[in-house]
Amino acid sequence: MLHEIPVERIGPAGQVMADAVGTCVHCGFCLPTCPTYDALGEEMDSPRGRIFLMKEVLEGNLPIDEAVPYIDRCLGCVGCVTSCPSGVEYGELLTPFRATAEQVRKRSPFDRLLRRFVLETLPYPRRFRLAALLGRLARPLRRLVPGRMGDMLGLLPARIPPSERLPEVFPHQGQRRARVALLVGCAQQVLAPEINWATIRVLSVNGVEVVIPRGQTCCGALAAHTGAAWQARRFARANLAAFPDDVDAILTNAAGCGSGMHEYPLWLAGQPEEDAARRFAGRCQDVSKFLDELGLQPPPALAEPLRVAYHDACHLAHAQRVRDQPRRLLRSIGNIELVEIPRGELCCGSAGTYNIEQPEIAHQLGSEKARSILWTGCQAVATGNIGCMTQLATHLELEERPLPVYHTMQLLDMAYRVEHGASNGVPGPETSEAATASATAE
Repeated sequence: MLHEIPVERIGPAGQVMADAVGTCVHCGFCLPTCPTYDALGEEMDSPRGRIFLMKEVLEGNLPIDEAVPYIDRCLGCVGCVTSCPSGVEYGELLTPFRATAEQVRKRSPFDRLLRRFVLETLPYPRRFRLAALLGRLARPLRRLVPGRMGDMLGLLPARIPPSERLPEVFPHQGQRRARVALLVGCAQQVLAPEINWATIRVLSVNGVEVVIPRGQTCCGALAAHTGAAWQARRFARANLAAFPDDVDAILTNAAGCGSGMHEYPLWLAGQPEEDAARRFAGRCQDVSKFLDELGLQPPPALAEPLRVAYHDACHLAHAQRVRDQPRRLLRSIGNIELVEIPRGELCCGSAGTYNIEQPEIAHQLGSEKARSILWTGCQAVATGNIGCMTQLATHLELEERPLPVYHTMQLLDMAYRVEHGASNGVPGPETSEAATASATAE
């Protein structure tokens, strides 16, 4: 029975987990929206199957090592939450379950080593830059490197863009309409720094002063969603201290980061910072939502017509319920025709470290998404998450139909810069190299 879940052993998140389990009525509405169920066709690789497994583990009826292979294959895309008529908060069950499982599960020595490498590298821009530069030297030998280490080398971009320090404050243009703080991300800083610059410029044109706190860290999503709760809490506490109170909003331009910051109250449940985490999460917004609500200064038309397929990043569309806002922003740009991707609600297979941990499934999902994009006849792709941009660019190239993959803010920035004579039309793939750089960020 549900009341047998030992919530006192799990900690403050135990009751939240029990509530999520108890809400599921196993109706099956989640099945068509689950990428792994779609790919594998196994009940235990569906949301309701995983909920049953987690319930059995929590009640002591199933050894944890029998359940974790199925839980590990979950992308955490929370597409099931969008489709659930009962309102099951699947993410509030999955994240603490992985943290609980990590304390007792068995991992091979190689898995432990790889996991430690990822957790101690990706969230730290300087370490990640050094690792990426060294990895670039070894990339030509990736076919000789077995297993997931070779897969990691294959994810590295063709080049690592030079780093450029962001200002602590970027001024607004014209009358000030708002003052915000921006999370600049970790892997994104290394692999696609132009996304942050484009975001800052677009905000500035729209009368928004941008503060970039120096003490900010990784959002913690990568750690939290792989069971490293201690690390996620450490990052969350650092960001609570780093971000100022005298701003109108805390903005993110990466869907995974924004989703993670909204989870701070869950991560810090029962901790002294829980109330502060709740207030912090309430001020966090994706930049597309913020600009849509603020009211966009009309951008000029691009010099040439551009047919753009918009890809919904899972942690933007499903976790944060931000779907229409980026589409409205893009449609405000003259000469852009926005088209929808068939079965666009399904995850592209990026999902943080999923490309490293489950490369075969990630490859299958990425290939299917690339083919769906190509079916639209688009000339470019837009989305709101660096991990998705990586996955899409990689698989479009594998299909031998490479297309430029842009962040929503990059396309807006291009339009505004046309007006100011900084660009002559739509840049080609070489201009968006940073945007299409491979990464394993959420």
